[in-house]
Amino acid sequence: MKFINQATLSASLLAAAALAAPANNAAPSSTTKRLVCNADDCLRAMRATQTPGRLAAAQSFCSTYTLGQAIATPSYVPSKCNPSRLSSACSCIATSTLPGSSTMSQSSSGSSTASSMTSQSTSGSSTESMTSSMTGTASQTNTGVLPGPTWPTDEIPYVDGRLFHIDGKTQYFAGTNTWWLGHLYSDADVETAVSQIVSTDLRVTRVWGFGNVNSPEGQNQVYYQILNKTLSPTNGSLINWSPVNGIPRLDSAIRIAEEYGLKVVLPMINNWDDLGGINIYTNAFGGNHTSFYTDAESQAAYRNWVEFVVNRYKSSPAIFAWELGNEPRCSGCDTSVIYNWAAETSAFIKSLDSTHMVTLGDEGWFAPESGPVADGSYAYSGYEGVDFVKNLGIPTLDYGVFHVYADQWGYNFTWVNEWIVQHDEAGRAAGKPVVFEEYGSPYADSHIELTSPWQQTVLEETSLAYDSFWQFANAANQGDIYALQYDTTPGSDYEVLAFQHAQDMLNKPPVAV
Repeated sequence: MKFINQATLSASLLAAAALAAPANNAAPSSTTKRLVCNADDCLRAMRATQTPGRLAAAQSFCSTYTLGQAIATPSYVPSKCNPSRLSSACSCIATSTLPGSSTMSQSSSGSSTASSMTSQSTSGSSTESMTSSMTGTASQTNTGVLPGPTWPTDEIPYVDGRLFHIDGKTQYFAGTNTWWLGHLYSDADVETAVSQIVSTDLRVTRVWGFGNVNSPEGQNQVYYQILNKTLSPTNGSLINWSPVNGIPRLDSAIRIAEEYGLKVVLPMINNWDDLGGINIYTNAFGGNHTSFYTDAESQAAYRNWVEFVVNRYKSSPAIFAWELGNEPRCSGCDTSVIYNWAAETSAFIKSLDSTHMVTLGDEGWFAPESGPVADGSYAYSGYEGVDFVKNLGIPTLDYGVFHVYADQWGYNFTWVNEWIVQHDEAGRAAGKPVVFEEYGSPYADSHIELTSPWQQTVLEETSLAYDSFWQFANAANQGDIYALQYDTTPGSDYEVLAFQHAQDMLNKPPVAV
């Protein structure tokens, strides 16, 4: 989706977490393995957010405990939690004391050292909420957190025919999009969103695995990477390790998804300018939007980021799939440009992680030579440089995805049903799963009227493995006009299009035709 709301944070407050690169340009942690937070009894007791004040109390305890001061173990912690287990649990809880200076380091490969996840969690909603977090005051945003899942959560999903084996069985299911999950400043807000998604029985969410800028100056948003050849002459890439607005924010989103059993799709770059698009690469390395896919410097930097992300999170049970990008386009290009880029990049990812699935992340454009119709209209013209049918044949892409924004593309809303069926037929011909990855109504008063028929088409006329509406929203992120606001009220947009549809998909017999 092109249009998004960006979270903001006071520039004066971000100055408190200004980047200070160490002499060796290394990550702030000396460990070479990403910390994995296993939700054992110790951590569960300390993160029992359904108990008022528990998380804040645990944060306060860990702030002192991790500084090495003698302190009595809280009564709510099980007696079997020895010092080693307590230290591990505290490492997975954002404390009210920063463990050290926030830094940025050069990203030379995905095997670079990972930052400690004992990062401070702060709220981006206001100066007052951030100050409270910094002083250890209990957060007031951690409301509405719901119980975790009742299904198996540690199994790596995989393709089973035209469906996915996920959470212990091959099944149809529904998902959503929360691009902003790793761009929230507060762990409490992340946990609320994840718990609400899980309570809806949505099994997968899509979270931006990118967040790039060309300069750290004046940034009022979360960002993970700086692309700037002056700041990093070696390869033009620096990682933002700040626990306030850097890669630890994505760490937190992945960790909390792990704890709740929610699976995550991570796109690696944005076609659009928001939060780390192709434009950030071309600003740093030259060229333009269409040359990005073949430019040596841009591709080296992109692969450097891909390697960093894959190696950082490939051991996480939260990962559903790696996605090459969000809606990649090469307008006016021959379709071979993106085909070759997708084939080479997906093979590269498979060389790093042969276990998890890989997908392209495109909108599903058809080309005249292979599409279902050749009427010359926009979606079937190949103008955006994408040939869905041809790309689906790439061996190192495990499944295909498609999006729809009929209002932006010049089609009527009933046409969407044809678009859905056409992609299902392409998946059947290729023998691969296909996912309806983004869809939504552009009219706030017509969500059910417009999108419910599309969901019925998915359910009754196709074998699409899952669909995911754009986008989930709640009090922490209001989303855009397409968003469905979390609401348990019977008959509400969310109750019908999320709760009911998720159950309908789960109840659908797992047979692809």
